[in-house]
Amino acid sequence: MNCDHNLFLALNFDGGPFMDRLMLTVSGTTMWLPLYALILWLVWRRDGWRNVILFTALMIAALVLSDMISGIFKHNGVLGGLLPDFEPRWRPMFTPALEGLEIAPDSLRKLRWLTPDSLAAAGITHDWVVHVPVEAVSGRFGTVSAHAAVIVTLAVLSASVIRRRWFTGLMVLSTLLICYSRIYLGKHYPMDLVWGTAVGIALGLAAFWTYRRLSRPKKELQ
Repeated sequence: MNCDHNLFLALNFDGGPFMDRLMLTVSGTTMWLPLYALILWLVWRRDGWRNVILFTALMIAALVLSDMISGIFKHNGVLGGLLPDFEPRWRPMFTPALEGLEIAPDSLRKLRWLTPDSLAAAGITHDWVVHVPVEAVSGRFGTVSAHAAVIVTLAVLSASVIRRRWFTGLMVLSTLLICYSRIYLGKHYPMDLVWGTAVGIALGLAAFWTYRRLSRPKKELQ
C-alpha cells in the first residue's frame, strides 16, 4: 500500500452513529445553504446589489464547472468522455486491497450495499477495515473529488472578494470539515482531495479575476 492509502486508513475510523450522522450531514448540501446566504449578504454589503448579481452568476458558473471538470476523471457528467483512456481510481470503500480481499471492486461494492444483518443472514462475516456508513455507499470512482473542488472554488472566490479575516477563517474551517467528511465516509483518499483542491484554486482565482474586471465600485452604482 502507498502513503495515500496509509494516510487514509489513519484518518478513517468508526465514530459511532452520532459521528456517522454528523459527517453525512456535513457532506450534504442543506447544512451549507446558510453559508451561501451569508456570502451573498456580505458581498452585497461590500459591493452593492448589482455586483451581487455578477458575483452570483460567476459563483454558479465556477461551481458548476468545478463539478464538471472533476467528473472528467470519473467518466461521468457532461464532460465525462473527454479522457476515455484515463483509468479512474475506485473509492476507498470499494478497494478490495484495503480489506485484504481478493475480489473485484464491483463485488465489494455489492457487499457494501448490504446491512450487517443482511451480511449475517447470507453467512458473510468480515471485520471491515474501512468504516463506511451504509447511507454513504454510492458512486464508483473517487478521483477527482468534486466536493473538494466545489468548496475550494467557493472559498477562494468568496474570501478574495469579501476580504475579512474572520470570514476567511470560516471558509478554511468549512473546507477542512467537508474534505475530512469525505475521508470519514470512505469516499475519497487524501490525494483525491488534493487534486480537487487544485481544481478549486484555479477556478476560484479565475472567477475572482473575472469579477474584478467586470465589477464596478459601489460608489459608482449609487
